[in-house]
Amino acid sequence: MKIDSYFNDFLSNIRLTSSQKDDLKRGHKTLRERLNTDEDLKDIIISTFLQGSYRRSTAVKPVNNKRADVDVIIVTSLDRASVTPEEAIDKFIPFVEKHYEGKYEIQGRSIGITLSYVDLDIVITSAPSEADKAALQSNSVMSNLMLEDFSSNYEWKLSKGWSEPDILKANIYLSEAVKSEAEWKTSPLWIPDREAEQWDQTHPLEQIRWTRDKNKNTNKHFVNVVKALKWWRTLKLTDLRYPKGYPIEHMIGNCCPDGISSVAEGVTKTLENIIDMYYLDYFFNRTPILPDRGVPEHDVWKRVSVDDFKSFYDSVKEYSALAKEAMEAESLKDQVNKWREIFGEKFPPYDDDDDDFEKNSNPPSGGFTSRKESSNVESGRFA
Repeated sequence: MKIDSYFNDFLSNIRLTSSQKDDLKRGHKTLRERLNTDEDLKDIIISTFLQGSYRRSTAVKPVNNKRADVDVIIVTSLDRASVTPEEAIDKFIPFVEKHYEGKYEIQGRSIGITLSYVDLDIVITSAPSEADKAALQSNSVMSNLMLEDFSSNYEWKLSKGWSEPDILKANIYLSEAVKSEAEWKTSPLWIPDREAEQWDQTHPLEQIRWTRDKNKNTNKHFVNVVKALKWWRTLKLTDLRYPKGYPIEHMIGNCCPDGISSVAEGVTKTLENIIDMYYLDYFFNRTPILPDRGVPEHDVWKRVSVDDFKSFYDSVKEYSALAKEAMEAESLKDQVNKWREIFGEKFPPYDDDDDDFEKNSNPPSGGFTSRKESSNVESGRFA
């Protein structure tokens, strides 16, 4: 019995549950339907689509009674040259008052909606170029599916002919015509920043595409490396305000090597690479600059103070040593115990029967996907 089966169970334990995914789907579907039929807004809405860790399949189960969340991008025909950020957001206040009275909050760059079962973020964007409108209204952009909902035979693609697969059917394949289609190269979108009184660029579609390609280049392990390290950050770095969320994910993306053969290897090498790549920033007492995917002028780590970065870096060094010990441990028991020091109780405890099983039998040719009965595992089969 290898450590990979423990990691599969661990990842099953920290993924969004089926009910949480259903809640997210219900929340964003209702929101988008209401937006598209609102008498005051429907004429200025060009498209709505999902972004964030939910869409990229890098979200983990919330802790401390927090709710799962999803970001909804609203592409509008508002002209940022003539509409201020505050005016753009104000256009949506009657809508949230009507449908979410007492449950919303105007934030710096979005409108947050807090429901009993899910959190939603409305992110308004200004008018895109005419060349981008077709792409932003396409099935590939407006899809409700996450990256992990797709197989290697039917991957998500930002192209005209792509459409959602029927994920309940087996052996579905992307057509050769769609495979050969060139992907759209869309421009960044502009979102209103009320506090800075300016429109800022963002490129969620490029973040999704980049994550898809990185996951492919890491033998489908990248999104799970992100989940594992996000869980570690939430569990172990409780006194640290920043970095969190996407800034953490972005740094992991910079440091996770291609070609990894397991999540354990990805976690270990990512932590080692963070130490190596950002040592000079640590030494010279400065926060590293991480250019955003598709918007290199935007520094993803802009909000992270030097003190927070150095505290994060020190923690990475501490747990990188533990991960290395786990990788080099000779017995399965020692490996499991070391990984539990990093990931806590969601990482399954060592089972004496596993060593006996490994000594006395050979695994089936397909290997083990989990220590649990396969019918009870939320496998994330396309991740």
